[in-house]
Amino acid sequence: MTAVVSGTPRFTISPRRKVVNKAMLGLCVAAATFAVAVLMWIFGYVIVQGARYVNIDFFTNLPAPVGEAGGGFLNALVGTGIMVGMASAVSIPVGVLAGIYLAEFGRSWMAQVVRFINDTLNATPSIVAGLFAYTLVVLQVHRFSAIAGSVALAVLMIPTITRTAEEMIRLVPRTLRDAALALGIPEWRMTLQIVLPAAASGIVTGIMLAIARVSGETAALLFTAFNNRFLSFALDQPMSSVPVQVFTYAIAPYDDWHHQAWAGSLVLVSLVALFSAAMRIATRNRHRMRA
Repeated sequence: MTAVVSGTPRFTISPRRKVVNKAMLGLCVAAATFAVAVLMWIFGYVIVQGARYVNIDFFTNLPAPVGEAGGGFLNALVGTGIMVGMASAVSIPVGVLAGIYLAEFGRSWMAQVVRFINDTLNATPSIVAGLFAYTLVVLQVHRFSAIAGSVALAVLMIPTITRTAEEMIRLVPRTLRDAALALGIPEWRMTLQIVLPAAASGIVTGIMLAIARVSGETAALLFTAFNNRFLSFALDQPMSSVPVQVFTYAIAPYDDWHHQAWAGSLVLVSLVALFSAAMRIATRNRHRMRA
């Protein structure tokens, strides 16, 4: 219903709509609170179990011999950094470029095929990506290697980055594109200098999501990089990683290894959280400076 007072329309909302609105808002708040509570409970439990076992030796020492106390995760931390870095160097450019193609030029049957394949890969279990890299790399060279592990991680990262980049680019207002084209800017330059910066925050979030996912993958690396109890920088040799070493320690019958598994879980979660927060802050500050 609409009432007019002194020439100004006033809109009245029925009591039923107010009740429904408050009820749905309450459900949304409850769902968000539940999700955050579960996340904080898991993170808090990991902190309680692993914080007392995180020390300098954990970051600077190699694993101790079987049955001996002490040791650290130096080899696993370095291995994870190398393999995730190599996978990111391949998957980020491929995923962002694929997202640009699907969002800006994806109106042909080929784009529909690419989009379907990407969505299928996005739902593929990590063990399948590990078997793919095992067949493609490990069987060809007859040994596990960091390269094979990076291939498996890149296969898992590309669909997430592609889908996020496509959706974020599509959210950029069409008016920005039209204004740029009206000024005579070529379409490729408009995409790189106007559309991409406008969607950068969302794309970075997708990249961080992909990195966070593969940083904790275990199954894909068991088939490819396997493990290595020594510090290795050889990309064509087996290489340790934090998830695989946590898995190995967690199923072992030694209490000290169980403690280090909890410490490794805490360090892994903390690194992902800190890295994601730093990237979000950097992206936000960049947009503020432009504004």
